[in-house]
Amino acid sequence: MTTDTPHATAGRPADTAALTAAIGARFERLPLCRWHVTVRLIIGAVTFFEAFDQLLIAYALPELRAEWQLSTGQTTSLITVGSLGMLVGALLSGRLADRVGRVKVIAACIALSSVFNLLLTLCTSPGPFMALRFVQGLAIGGEVPVAATFIAEITRAHRRGRFVLLYELVFPAGLTACALLAWWLMPLLGWRWMFGLAAVPGVLCLLVARYVPESPRWLADHGRHEAALTTMASIEAKVEKITGEPLPRPASAPAAPSTPAAEPVPSAPLGAPAASVPSASRQTTRQSEAARQSAGRGGLRELLSGRYRRRTLVVSVLWFTGYFVNYGISTWLPTIYGARFHLDLSDALLYSTVTSCAGFVGCLAVALTVDRVGRRHTLAWSLGAAALCLLLLGLFAGGSAGGVLIWTSLAAVFFFGANICLYLYTPELFPTRVRALGTSVGGAMNRLGVILGPIVVGAVYADGALGTVFVTLAAVALVGSLTAGVAAEETSGRQLEDVAP
Repeated sequence: MTTDTPHATAGRPADTAALTAAIGARFERLPLCRWHVTVRLIIGAVTFFEAFDQLLIAYALPELRAEWQLSTGQTTSLITVGSLGMLVGALLSGRLADRVGRVKVIAACIALSSVFNLLLTLCTSPGPFMALRFVQGLAIGGEVPVAATFIAEITRAHRRGRFVLLYELVFPAGLTACALLAWWLMPLLGWRWMFGLAAVPGVLCLLVARYVPESPRWLADHGRHEAALTTMASIEAKVEKITGEPLPRPASAPAAPSTPAAEPVPSAPLGAPAASVPSASRQTTRQSEAARQSAGRGGLRELLSGRYRRRTLVVSVLWFTGYFVNYGISTWLPTIYGARFHLDLSDALLYSTVTSCAGFVGCLAVALTVDRVGRRHTLAWSLGAAALCLLLLGLFAGGSAGGVLIWTSLAAVFFFGANICLYLYTPELFPTRVRALGTSVGGAMNRLGVILGPIVVGAVYADGALGTVFVTLAAVALVGSLTAGVAAEETSGRQLEDVAP
């Protein structure tokens, strides 16, 4: 096994930048193997059950509404309070993960979510339920963006989109599993048993703590150089043992310039393969700029300044519009089918499940094509197609349960696909020192959309204007499509340190 990694002295930005670049180069030479798959499965299982927890409220809602005789306003509050907790949790977890590490935050989130699932089964009125749901939302909202950040940091540039999004499929899979189990078990067991079953996966926190290593990129960036080198060497040893072959030498990673005023070397054009710029030039440019930026920079200030300001604004709009549409539809569908079209609970849940399954198909399609199509085109065309489907539904097909089923399912193929792409795209846009925070800002805007989407749909639906609901959602999806098409940057095929020094 070859390393050729500088043993930088902690506390010097140039040395940290050199080590971070070298760690990135060492990840680039790792072949995809069972080690990657194992880590992805463990983290994926955590994300799967967080998705399950997130959507469970939508399928428990008809029972809760009847049991506690909830008004429309109380129903909306019951939906949105968890999303408010997820918004706060996303922001807090991103900052925390950038300070204390990715793996610790992921393990803590799944443990906290599990405990509060148990507590929710004891509730007998909406007040305590909403309080507990808010705290649980902190964990659900915190885990997902940090997990996406971690998976991006252990993945090489080649076919990163396919690898990351096949992992991210566990989230819509969790949503789909929730829909299927709720349709089957909710009428038989009731909502309390569903929340009780959702507490069982809390044991996964032990697997995460035992078998998932901390991100070497994060360790290097935080001055823990020896830990970064040890962890990276351990990963390489496991990969060599699995593949049975020695690893190739990593790309050259020369020491960073001692002065921050070093003249940068021009980088590759946007979207060009990393190989289009000589390796040494890329590394020198990357380390020089990282040394300048890491000295006294970081946090929200960095995300809202310089090159990252536009990226933060673009992904914020995309997260908000995508999830406004997603949860504006999915949260209210069981209630709409029951109250508007007079379907019984089992049929209402079945119809909603079909839409979730269609969304999963869209996610799979994006996972298999995103490296070829590119992030920007995937987002722009997917949200645009979702807007068209919802517009046609609102204008022509909203008068029957079958029409709503067909067109919301078609739209779900596209907006689910766009939304899963954001979990790949957002971590690619920010440097290691603020990657989790940048992803969590996107996650917070996601939660803002999750909160406002059901509120707006509830307000419009309360007036009986079902067609207007879908036209409104179409307009929001169109805003996201135009934002991606005009302002999003392409990141396909580029190493993380090249995209965000």
